Amino acid sequence: LGSMCTEPHPIARGAYLKFLDVNLGDPGLFPGSKEMEMKLIEFTGKLFHIPKTATGLSVSGGTEGNITAIWIAKKLINGREMIIPKHVHFSFQKIASLMDIKLIPVDLTSDYTIDINSIRKHINSNTFAVVGVAGSTDLGVIDPISELSEICLEEHIFLHIDAAFGGFVIPFLENHLPFDFSLPGVSSLSVDFHKMGYSAIPLGILFLRDKNWLDEISVESTCISIKRQAGLLGTRSAGPIAAAYAVTQYLGYDGYRKIVEKCMETTRYAEEKIQSIGLSIIRKPILNILGVKLRNPSKVIEVLSRKGWKVGDMSHLSCIRIVVMPHVTKKIIDEFIPVLEEVCLEVGEI
Repeated sequence: LGSMCTEPHPIARGAYLKFLDVNLGDPGLFPGSKEMEMKLIEFTGKLFHIPKTATGLSVSGGTEGNITAIWIAKKLINGREMIIPKHVHFSFQKIASLMDIKLIPVDLTSDYTIDINSIRKHINSNTFAVVGVAGSTDLGVIDPISELSEICLEEHIFLHIDAAFGGFVIPFLENHLPFDFSLPGVSSLSVDFHKMGYSAIPLGILFLRDKNWLDEISVESTCISIKRQAGLLGTRSAGPIAAAYAVTQYLGYDGYRKIVEKCMETTRYAEEKIQSIGLSIIRKPILNILGVKLRNPSKVIEVLSRKGWKVGDMSHLSCIRIVVMPHVTKKIIDEFIPVLEEVCLEVGEI
């Protein structure tokens, strides 16, 4: 119940295995696989309103997507300070180390989103990028991306959106706020297929507003079928691409919408069940993630683990995290709640 990955759709398995020996790092040798990759990027890009000037780059997941986005941002804009919300993914710690970047963490509001009023206070001549999160790993919250877009557009700062989790959820929610390239200040966006994309590990896509930005990180590639190659990886398996392409063709947008609707229904069901045993939720869920407020979450996690249940440790927020992925059913919730109640009684939480 604590993982942001899920068992991939059955159709993904068969497709993956058919492409075990295909290297998309050398696309000239495998033109059919390259075409499949481009169709997958096109399908996904429509979810995020990418403009005609944009492009997508397949990556191994959110971490590589985030690294590549900031790599490009640093090439485009002088500076070494990057403003991040305090709930940003830990991959940005790696980015700071790799690229000699100074991270400027910004406090969160009572809703656990980035405090917009604090952003401008931190912007200076050394600021080259701002990060917004669309589906945080802690609680699944969405930063006010519209306001971030306005600020970054005005200040000529690169705005990267980490939508690794939320990218395959938010577009299918009713009346959701804009978070993507429909906002003119958004420069890049990363999304994972191996999370709510319902496909095999590892695969994500990084979208860039301007396809020419890839030139900033491309290098000569004399030993393969293309003259220049962009991105971190040289060899890239076509297996995850084939798996994701098969899933997208099988489900279509309507299929993904039904999955999200089911996950959100189960999330609301779990919320009611949790509250029925005397526990509270740290905030109303926006996506299919619940934070259960506890005084001693680490102890609860330890006892739950001994009983065979795994949940996310959000001790810094004094809560445990439950991620309602497609494999999590109401039946599973019904099996979990009595165990959670028993454990909480045992350790004195209720």
